[in-house]
Amino acid sequence: MDLKPKVSIIGCGNVGMRYAYALMIKGIVRQIVITDVDKNRLEGEVMDLSHGAPYLSPVEVVAGDYLDIANSDLVVITAGRKQKPGQTRIELVKDNVEVYRNIIPQIMKYAPNAILLVVTNPVDVLSYAAYKLSGKPVKKVIGSGTVLDSARFRFLIAKHCNVDARNIHAYILGEHGDTEFPVWSKAMIGGVLFSDYCSVCGNKKNCKHAEMDIKTIFADVRGSAYKIIEKKGETSYGIGLALVRITQAILKDENAILPVSSLVEDYLGVNDVYLSLPAILNKNGIRDVLKINLDKKEQEDFKKSALAIKNVIKEAGL
Repeated sequence: MDLKPKVSIIGCGNVGMRYAYALMIKGIVRQIVITDVDKNRLEGEVMDLSHGAPYLSPVEVVAGDYLDIANSDLVVITAGRKQKPGQTRIELVKDNVEVYRNIIPQIMKYAPNAILLVVTNPVDVLSYAAYKLSGKPVKKVIGSGTVLDSARFRFLIAKHCNVDARNIHAYILGEHGDTEFPVWSKAMIGGVLFSDYCSVCGNKKNCKHAEMDIKTIFADVRGSAYKIIEKKGETSYGIGLALVRITQAILKDENAILPVSSLVEDYLGVNDVYLSLPAILNKNGIRDVLKINLDKKEQEDFKKSALAIKNVIKEAGL
């Protein structure tokens, strides 16, 4: 029986499995297929997940091969090599591009109509690689981008201002990485611009050094992954939940706006590179990319991000 909606995950590492677990709990899919080169671990992970079936909405979890991803609505790629000691970032990129040269043709063979969601880092470069290697329409190839970075940003602003994080609307844009930048000019708390919020905040004693706080908040966002990796070796829970949010927007045809990585065309003089901008997501993938009006510094930051990623794409031979 053909179960819908169907999501396939390429890679059963920590990120892939946190995503699968969160996806099961959310109850928005009927079938999850997971593939991995490590068949033994894959079978164990799927057995472990499947035993929670009595406590969830009906969902079938399959330890499969590429043949089993047929008719997927969404294929999520978390597979990739980790950086080895002494290996440069460019060397890692080249290694993962080679991994994608093997993965993408298999996806196109068995699930040619699926939307691709790229998670492997560096996600902007590999999203571009997936787009080029697949030949799929731009709207069907999406990177997880700065959805997690923006969640960290919103969480830290919420913590600073002592309000619910769901009432913070703020973006980290550009690269998912060292050149990402905060869009303070558009950050809002309950409909009030962040720049105006201090005057109405009932907790003014924490805002005596607002400019310093702004710098600290973004520094904490950018350094979050490094700190987590230093303390526990990897990051997976936050990205797993971020991927579920993207998945929900697509499968439920929400027209939700999320800062995913997409092909940038004719924005601030930037073209032919994957970076994060707010995008409208629905069952067809990316409906529109919003070309928001950034302030002067943010525009320069975006251009720097674009240049950095373009250089890596060139060095990776894409």
